[in-house]
Amino acid sequence: MHLRDLDIIITAPPAPGWGGRYWILVKLTTDDGITGWGECYATSIGAQAMRTVIEDVFARHMEGENPENIELMFRRVYSSGFTQRPDLTVIGAWSGLEIACWDILGKARDRPVWALLGGRMNDRVRGYTYLYPLPHHDMAGFWTGPDMAAESAADCIARGYTAVKFDPAGPYTLRGGHMPGMRDIDLSVRFCEAVRDVVEDRADLLFGTHGQFSTAGAIRLAKALEPYDPLWFEEPVPPDNVGALAQVAAATSIPVATGERLCTKAEFAPILRGGAAAILQPALGRAGGIWEGKKIAAMAEVYNAQMAPHLYAGPIEWAANIHLAASIPNLLMCECIETPFHDALIGGTIRVEEGFVSPPEAPGLGIDVDENLARAHPWRGDGLHLEMQEAPCDYARGNAFQGGAPAEA
Repeated sequence: MHLRDLDIIITAPPAPGWGGRYWILVKLTTDDGITGWGECYATSIGAQAMRTVIEDVFARHMEGENPENIELMFRRVYSSGFTQRPDLTVIGAWSGLEIACWDILGKARDRPVWALLGGRMNDRVRGYTYLYPLPHHDMAGFWTGPDMAAESAADCIARGYTAVKFDPAGPYTLRGGHMPGMRDIDLSVRFCEAVRDVVEDRADLLFGTHGQFSTAGAIRLAKALEPYDPLWFEEPVPPDNVGALAQVAAATSIPVATGERLCTKAEFAPILRGGAAAILQPALGRAGGIWEGKKIAAMAEVYNAQMAPHLYAGPIEWAANIHLAASIPNLLMCECIETPFHDALIGGTIRVEEGFVSPPEAPGLGIDVDENLARAHPWRGDGLHLEMQEAPCDYARGNAFQGGAPAEA
């Protein structure tokens, strides 16, 4: 069995576009006709440029190889160009291709991927979700509306979720770490208060940030949030600044989580060594794929840290997350996105039920990808999957982060 063909589909989820502006799906086929699906989550270059990178990684390091040889192919990619260091774009391309290899291997052996990763440790995977607007909510006002967030949280609890995430403390700006404005701190506190009042002890609060604060600013915000006992404070400072992240972790009772922007075990290891986070959130479509995710989980286990695989993408990366989650002993939970498009793209083969996900029993990733549906929604824009704003923090009028909703239709 050898890898023969590669196909790439860049699909744009219909509005409101939860999961990003587009998803990069890859399909590999072996010389004996087995197909495998993966998803790439690298976002720092345009979609068409990324297509070229994926094609190059496949042709240079994978074509004609046995898909079993994942370690060998990873070392080829990791060493490409005399580097042997994390490269977000190249490893992002590899990550989706690697997931597709696992899908092939499971199908070839008529076993689910989790069975090839050491077996099933967890019969159910605890899910969590962002708070998204309900149909009657004002989209623009939702992200700064604690009462609407509380209504959304009540809906999530009614559907069985035991953890919900929100991030009202924006902005995410390319200018570097800033001190949060008093309006941002006040809004963050009001969100925590409103959501906690609704969920009471039935759910954990997950407070999302994305590296936008200075060290002192992150600590200041954390102190304001501590009375509401969030389960985590997500990436309060840039994750590559391990010392700053560790300072924040040492200064607050809220566990620090990070990982969606980190790439390979080489970037996760310093986080663990430095005591910078208690919860790791790898995005498998960026961090190196399923096997690299398994290694990251093993490192985390040694440091008594837990895993919460990240998802702001399509359902193929989600499927990979679920298989990894099923196989590890130090799982906390997995991020979930429930939209009709997510569900339809994989034929409803994986679903959240009462706040939990049951690992698939079908071979490979256990999903039925609707290739025609994916091709019927091509991405034609020139924006990136997600983007930070150039404008600085507004201390006079306040700030609003639009929850990852794409500005383009």
